[in-house]
Amino acid sequence: MRLAYPVRLDKHPGTVVATFPDIPEALTEGATEDEALAEARDCLVAALGGYVQDGRAIPTPSPDAGMTEIPLSDLAAAKVALYEAARAKQLDTSALALRLGCSRRKVRRLLDVDARSRLHEVEAALRRLGEQIPLAVSTA
Repeated sequence: MRLAYPVRLDKHPGTVVATFPDIPEALTEGATEDEALAEARDCLVAALGGYVQDGRAIPTPSPDAGMTEIPLSDLAAAKVALYEAARAKQLDTSALALRLGCSRRKVRRLLDVDARSRLHEVEAALRRLGEQIPLAVSTA
């Protein structure tokens, strides 16, 4: 699964500001373009984590329109898919834990886009919800 969000880089004297058209809460900067892009990766994950905490729908990435894209890691993308699948089925943390046969604490960790988890655990949780992670290989 690949989720990549377009990022806009605006150069200002001494700084480069990175914003995401699809995620207005994600705003960061760096001294150079490379630094702004590195900061943007962390900022994007933090902003999506806020969407999960607030119970809001995760915005779909818009076509890049020539902008640089910031891809989520496979694990973060799988966690977003798990969150969206649970949300579509109107399963809160408790109901999802019951469905998965695990604790609410584990479910919170599986849904935390910034937490380390094993991809196979997220994949198994998705399968329990009738979803799967498609496998695709593409040129990097």
